[in-house]
Amino acid sequence: MSNISARPPVAKKKFSRKTKIAASTAAFLLTGAGAAFAYWTMTGSGAGTASTGTNAAVVVNQTSTVSGLAPGLAAQSLSGNFDNPNSGPTFVAAVTATVTGTDKAGCGPTDYTIAGAAPVNAEVPAGSGVGAWTGLTIQFNNKPATNQDACKGAVVAISFTSS
Repeated sequence: MSNISARPPVAKKKFSRKTKIAASTAAFLLTGAGAAFAYWTMTGSGAGTASTGTNAAVVVNQTSTVSGLAPGLAAQSLSGNFDNPNSGPTFVAAVTATVTGTDKAGCGPTDYTIAGAAPVNAEVPAGSGVGAWTGLTIQFNNKPATNQDACKGAVVAISFTSS
């Protein structure tokens, strides 16, 4: 028989809590530092497109009632609103107007004057009868040397334009 001596069991070394935290923190920092620098950079390029929509013209409406125009009488106010057929608001800077004719022969645009200014300078929301404009007037021109009887009872056609 051989003489085998038994070795005493090896005692496991215990690490203190502070040592474990320090070792864990060091491992985390080394791993994190490696991860922070473990990427490649690359430049690139690409292309894309975008499109803009279109809009439809707004309709300028007259909401004021004008009647009784006659030589020597004061001008009467013109005012109104808009029909905006677009899906969103549309900017309107101003409204202008011109007399385009009448329903009576011998009575025409030169027998009337449209004056004033109708600045709007606002977005008109989508919809009918929206927004507002005012500031224009219409007056019958008194022509003392001319017989203007042809204009009696005339319906005056006015063309409105927005910008």
